[in-house]
Amino acid sequence: MPDQMTAVAVKDGKGPAEALHVVETPTPTPGPGQILVRVEAAGVNRPDILQRLGYYPPPAGSPDTLGLEIAGEVVAAAGRWQVGDRVCALLGGGGYAQYAVCDARHALPIPQGLSAVEAAGLPETVFTVYANVFEHGGLKAGETLMVHGATSGIGTTAIQMAKAAGAKVIATARGATKARQAKDLGADVAIDATAEDFAEVARAEGGVDVILDMVGGDYFAKNVAALNTGGRIVFIASLGGGKAELNIGQLMQKRAVVTGSTLRPRDADEKARLAAAVEATVWPWIAAGKVRPQIDKTFPLSQADLAHAHLEAGGHVGKVVLTL
Repeated sequence: MPDQMTAVAVKDGKGPAEALHVVETPTPTPGPGQILVRVEAAGVNRPDILQRLGYYPPPAGSPDTLGLEIAGEVVAAAGRWQVGDRVCALLGGGGYAQYAVCDARHALPIPQGLSAVEAAGLPETVFTVYANVFEHGGLKAGETLMVHGATSGIGTTAIQMAKAAGAKVIATARGATKARQAKDLGADVAIDATAEDFAEVARAEGGVDVILDMVGGDYFAKNVAALNTGGRIVFIASLGGGKAELNIGQLMQKRAVVTGSTLRPRDADEKARLAAAVEATVWPWIAAGKVRPQIDKTFPLSQADLAHAHLEAGGHVGKVVLTL
């Protein structure tokens, strides 16, 4: 391995998309239980934007470099991995670079038939959906999942995973075009949230059991209205506002559960447990063709600034990925 590698840094530590620029930096050295991966593709995610803006610092011990998911070739082995194995991996940071280190337990084999670009869009997204929809939300076959932000990377994945698990999916998106795109991805019902009351539509469809919400704000009251008795709301972001008014009586009447989580701060053992669960449950869905990453657009590593600007513009459907 070379002593130096190309990576992306943020000028002055934080700033707009234009602050992202290419630098030369030392190639990382894997520690005990870590593998070194020659990166072929790296997923771009909302938490990367938050980190770039200075709102989401990396966990202790993680690289300052952006990038939470990668795909590529193992060049230094550990755990079950050998040199030459092709993996995708969940990182605490450091994915926007030619080489990245990760806990060997947080890497999974690139599913057969998927490119490195597609595989790079899996870890952060699939781990998030699995943990929040199936573990915290407890979605079961025969239940109904509502997904807000349905054309995002998380949304497109949640639709497919819920359908693979035998659930009904009601998707919401902003605009008729995005609603149609969500329907094309497999949603049973797709709602243009700018033109329809999603709670009313959901109630007409029999209500929902689990809601995956990355919007927050004034969606909360409608979420509760849409829930069936015993329903669960799971928050993974608050793009529409971090505060909401809670009708406690309505929540009690429905015996509803409101929860939420983040993925990045979880400890290494918890991420390893989650990786094993994802491989056991989701990888067979991918092999069966029931789940496949939706790639909106790719950018070379040197254009990470344009990738961030594209994601922030909000017109994407699926994942934005950097290529090396």
